[in-house]
Amino acid sequence: MVAVHRATRLVRIFTAGGSHPQRWNSFRYTGPLPHARFDPHPLTADGQPMEDHAHGVLYFGLSVRTSVAEVYQATSTVDRSTRRPHLVVFRPKRTLRLLDLAGLWPTRAGASQEINSGAKEFTQAWARTIRAAYPELDGLWYRSSMDAGDPAICLWDPPGRNAMPDAPDVLLPLEHPGLDLPLSRICEELNYIMLG
Repeated sequence: MVAVHRATRLVRIFTAGGSHPQRWNSFRYTGPLPHARFDPHPLTADGQPMEDHAHGVLYFGLSVRTSVAEVYQATSTVDRSTRRPHLVVFRPKRTLRLLDLAGLWPTRAGASQEINSGAKEFTQAWARTIRAAYPELDGLWYRSSMDAGDPAICLWDPPGRNAMPDAPDVLLPLEHPGLDLPLSRICEELNYIMLG
């Protein structure tokens, strides 16, 4: 297990516009989505995503770079305006209890470190199994497959919602001028293209 102290800053990039607008603290209850590694949602009989309020999910990095690398991995292009992407940084209200997938747990459970980078259909099946076996967990601590194995967090609700603070430390649109230089540097490091 990993205990993430409430002073730890979690970073997320989310879209406030488009056909599925989000808020900085809104869990996603529809899934599993094809691109989302540890969505714990059960599948419908025909294998399609479904809405299930017993299974919410949010993904975070511990750095802006990890969040950028993960969110924009499909295109390697950081579009700062389409669908109104925002950056949020906050600290949880309480210590988070996470299963450590970066350590020996996967090996001991009959998996491997491929759980951090393997096919999503398998990692989602693991997420469903883990969630059923450990319902008290807030989620998972894992290695980002897009940012050199740096830490990433998958938070589940329940019980994760009660760890969300009333307000974030930082909430900015990605188009904010104060993000020009940091995002430019991150995109250069990742060899991503930045638009806007």
